[in-house]
Amino acid sequence: MEALDFGGLQAVEQLQRTELQVPSAINIEYMFGIVGIPVTEIAIAAQAVGIKYVGMRNEQAACYAASAVGYLTGRPGVCLVVSGPGFLHALGGMANATMNCWPLIVIGGSSDRNQETMGAFQEFPQAVRTSIYGRPGSCYIDIPGDFVNLQVNKSSVKYVESCLPPPVSTAEHSAVSKAASIIAHSKQPLLIIGKGAAYSHAENNIRKLVDLCGLPFLPTPMAKGVVPDNHPNCVAAARSTALQHADVIILLGARLNWILHFGLPPRFRQDVKVIQIDICAEELGNNVRPAAILLGDINAVTKQLLEEFSKRPLKYPSNSEWWKRLREKMMNNEERSKGLALQKSLPMNYYTVFHHIRELIPKDCILVSEGANTMDIGRTMLPNYYPRQRLDAGTFGTMGVGLGFAIAAAMVAKDQTPEKRVICIEGDSAFGFSGMEVETICRYNLPILIIIVNNNGIYTGLDAGAWKEMLKFGDPATCVPPVSLLPNSHYEKIMSAFGGKGYFVKTPEELQNALKASVTDKQTPSLINVMIDPQSERKKQEFPWLTRSNL
Repeated sequence: MEALDFGGLQAVEQLQRTELQVPSAINIEYMFGIVGIPVTEIAIAAQAVGIKYVGMRNEQAACYAASAVGYLTGRPGVCLVVSGPGFLHALGGMANATMNCWPLIVIGGSSDRNQETMGAFQEFPQAVRTSIYGRPGSCYIDIPGDFVNLQVNKSSVKYVESCLPPPVSTAEHSAVSKAASIIAHSKQPLLIIGKGAAYSHAENNIRKLVDLCGLPFLPTPMAKGVVPDNHPNCVAAARSTALQHADVIILLGARLNWILHFGLPPRFRQDVKVIQIDICAEELGNNVRPAAILLGDINAVTKQLLEEFSKRPLKYPSNSEWWKRLREKMMNNEERSKGLALQKSLPMNYYTVFHHIRELIPKDCILVSEGANTMDIGRTMLPNYYPRQRLDAGTFGTMGVGLGFAIAAAMVAKDQTPEKRVICIEGDSAFGFSGMEVETICRYNLPILIIIVNNNGIYTGLDAGAWKEMLKFGDPATCVPPVSLLPNSHYEKIMSAFGGKGYFVKTPEELQNALKASVTDKQTPSLINVMIDPQSERKKQEFPWLTRSNL
């Protein structure tokens, strides 16, 4: 009788000898985590059966990375943590995955069964199914410590087949017909594309719908690229006008939450008709009563709409007053941004920095973005041309996701599209949440380019002179503004310390040179620390974004 001992190097040998093929059974390819008692052997066993294990420096970043794998591949990534504090550190990533509707499995090790009262145990295949069926989200598996080293009879081990792909549901025909009729009678339609459409891989059918019907569309941040941002029907540059004046809005995998101002006046018309297309019934009718409800898979329902419009052709006129109004607003906003981008004054502003980044980074790169102004301005200045190639703070507005997301994207890209670059652009405050993951990037030799847009603070900061004067008033804890960080911090030296390349830049010329060198070197991780005016802000907005401040 041969037993399986899940412990130490012996576990690796026995798992290889018994040819336990976990990846083929459950299609799990990536695991991120921090090992310790009692989960170290789990990481070793995972590697033995072909799962790629990436050891991170903080469980929170590990969980962010695992969740990003779920979004990018459609199969859950795994985060491995120890019990207690390790699990608590992972909660932020689990909440972020749940809010973003990304599949994720967290495995935690707990004390032995005889040391505490045990509840129900969730088996792994069930966790995979739960994480990807319906609206995706996070699952947690608790493994008691004595299970890790438990010996069992080999013949008693049961292998479970991979769960089938999530079932594809379609909307009721009457709902599709009603929606098509509402769209056909609209005077000022607007299609809003959400990241649910990106996750559903609905890009081809949505592109056909936009082209067939001539509809203006607006992508939410992580839906950028489902239809390329340079498509003539993209009205992102006239976002406020489009939202405020549309009489019919088609929500494709987007939710009327804070990102879309809850669908309420004054950001939307009081009488706007909303056509809601979503895979989750609980989301339907949230905040605004829909004129039509289409419950089903975004890609499948979009195909139903295409079939409906093939029977009753619709082509919204490109010379309508609605289109004229949108184009005029787009032109005005683009000119304002261009004026800011071409300013020659030093220190640079956000728009100047993003102008040069846009000119020099590859069009097919995966963009990871986080920060306050850095993320918001970057969203408008940096176009996306392909789906699922923008990762940011998302529905939960989470700071600290950047490096974890970038590591996950680089791991997936290395396997699927090795030539694709991952570029992580974040503010100096956001970088501070998980900056030590730079060591992880260098340890696994992931050629990620990190760009820190450094304004010495959170939202705004102080220059070195103002900081020095401020300290004359006393203890920094009582006199330094809470939004301030240490001026001119040399974050690029963190990258250099671990063997990557670091650049400290203050001028457009230095930025251009650093970008060219970093993009050309496809083997070495790089970090460009870009100093900007600490008081640089977004151009004046027609409406305050999310919250109002008295600062």
